[in-house]
Amino acid sequence: MVNNDTAAHQGDYSKPNAKTAVEVKPSDLPIHCPMEGSSLWDSHPQVYIPVAENGGESRCPYCGTVFKLLEN
Repeated sequence: MVNNDTAAHQGDYSKPNAKTAVEVKPSDLPIHCPMEGSSLWDSHPQVYIPVAENGGESRCPYCGTVFKLLEN
């Protein structure tokens, strides 16, 4: 059975971790995965990604998405 309330709004959310690499600005920090706007019901637990502490690039331990810190 389809929940019409849920089905009607699925287009409002992006598929979780649809990108394999995400570029982030210093103003975006701290960053977490999955990111804002992702549908969380079919994703992994939210974790903070230590991009700045790892030389400007870090990988999500759950899904493998790479987060790259852009320079100013």
